[in-house]
Amino acid sequence: MSQEHSPNLTDEEDDALAVSNNGDVHGILCKWTNYIHGWQDRYIILKDGTLSYYKSEQELSFGCRGAISILKANIRPHEFDECRFDVSVNDCVWYLRAETPEDKTRWVEALEHFKHESGYGSQNSLRRHGSTVSIASNTVSTTSSSSFRKGRGLKVKLAELETYRDILVQQIENLQKYFDVCATNVGASTLKSIPNGLDSPSVTSDSEDPPFYTPPPNDNLNINEVFAQKGLRTVDFRGEALTFKATTAGILTSLSHCIDVMSQREEMWKKRVEKEVEKRRKVEEYFKQALKEAQESKKMVVMGGPDCEEGPHSALNEDEFYDAVELGLDRLEEEEAFKERLKSMPVSVPRSQAQSHVLWPEIDRITAEQLHYARQGVGEGVWELFAEDGEMRMYKREEEVNGLVVDPLKAVHTVKGVTGFEMCHYFFSPDYRLDWETTIEQMKVLEKVSDDTMIFLQIHKRVWPASQRDALFWSHLRQVPDSRDPDAQNIWIVCNHSTEHHSAPEKSNGKYIREKSNGKYIRVFLTVALVCQTMIEPPKNGAQITRDDLTCKITYCSVVNPGGWAPASVLRAVYKREYPKFLKKFTHYVYDQCKNKPIRFN
Repeated sequence: MSQEHSPNLTDEEDDALAVSNNGDVHGILCKWTNYIHGWQDRYIILKDGTLSYYKSEQELSFGCRGAISILKANIRPHEFDECRFDVSVNDCVWYLRAETPEDKTRWVEALEHFKHESGYGSQNSLRRHGSTVSIASNTVSTTSSSSFRKGRGLKVKLAELETYRDILVQQIENLQKYFDVCATNVGASTLKSIPNGLDSPSVTSDSEDPPFYTPPPNDNLNINEVFAQKGLRTVDFRGEALTFKATTAGILTSLSHCIDVMSQREEMWKKRVEKEVEKRRKVEEYFKQALKEAQESKKMVVMGGPDCEEGPHSALNEDEFYDAVELGLDRLEEEEAFKERLKSMPVSVPRSQAQSHVLWPEIDRITAEQLHYARQGVGEGVWELFAEDGEMRMYKREEEVNGLVVDPLKAVHTVKGVTGFEMCHYFFSPDYRLDWETTIEQMKVLEKVSDDTMIFLQIHKRVWPASQRDALFWSHLRQVPDSRDPDAQNIWIVCNHSTEHHSAPEKSNGKYIREKSNGKYIRVFLTVALVCQTMIEPPKNGAQITRDDLTCKITYCSVVNPGGWAPASVLRAVYKREYPKFLKKFTHYVYDQCKNKPIRFN
């Protein structure tokens, strides 16, 4: 199509869909890439029956990222999304999305017409033609008919109609001149010499064409000479008639296409109007319902938003403002009274019966050290966060002793609905250890020093290809009065540390021999501390404390020397996997055990 007859398209339409002079369709569409990146803008071009896409128009020289043949493609608009359509060839599907429903309609129409008309005529765009065309020439019929059949949207069709109009006007002028010359210079003499019948040898009746008059030879009439005498160009009447017929056919085709497009758009707008009417109806119903509820409510509930804060534009009147202040002050007084009641509660730390034991100095010293380490923040060391699950954070430091990985571990966790004592009780008591510790094969209490101190021997399950391990350690449970934070209450600690005992298996070549068995185990050396603090949310109106008001802050510290030999990378991978799973499983176990039982603070 010539540039002087091209309609002016808006910038929005140029970005969405453009048609170049050689008939290529190109523009920007959103293409679904994958579940990670989702919809991405891509430059799409239809050329020579192939639909290709590029990351952007600037990357045309780098080659396309994908291409499919439009000849066998299935083009399907989406059922619910008004801006989306899919182009598929066998198992290859392109999910495309335009910016507006109108852009999608133009793209779908362009692709459908190129698909249906790809096997006919030339792909060149429409050109203007002169009126002097030879009757044997098929330039008009080939080029024009292919252009007539192409559909590129309503604006393009209107531009084609404008071109057809110019061609048709020119053809009508040429034909009118031809008829005028014939009527003026030939008509009178011809009528006088026409015989009264068809007996003249100049009239032929056995021809397939209708009879026409041939003037006598001596008349020597020549239309071309007459045109030359008038200073006019000669006209090929048959060629002009064929061109006129082709032009009118093209006009009818374009008009039919325009009617179809307008019908589709009318249907689309009708559906959109129906949707908008339905939305408006629902909004009106919601408004009426909200208005009715507001009228029925005796007092409006004022939420604590910015309009209810202190200021000249506050939505609260003086009475409401005073009531809010009084309620807030009462709430503060209740919280302060609750803290005082907690402070006044006797925190009796009974003297441990284990103080007379030979291991007591070590137990007291190690427990105090581990409590100090647990209270240190993770910023006070080179700690690396390696696991995170909800409220749980697990940190580690990479350390090796004689080639063995002994990475110190520190975990911080928060559990709702349990107390610090309950958490430490289930961690310390041998009655429940086999329930939550799934790596233990056997467990034995070698000595019960007191109710809060025991010496354990544990045999762990074998993990192939590593040798089987055992652990000999003392475990101590105590309550910790926190002098640094007077408001902190109910802090408990369980500390486990490797030791030696006369009832433990004897050594043999550096390995420990299990009693009454020839099986050999490698001993694990460990220092573990579990520190738990109970946090209580003051109940409303002085009600009784429930488990919904309880929060347990947990700090878990661990240093384990596995003994023997194992690759450092393997040990670190196992620790990274097993430690978070252990802590999560243990806290869930304690919560399930306590949720239906009375609250225990000691």
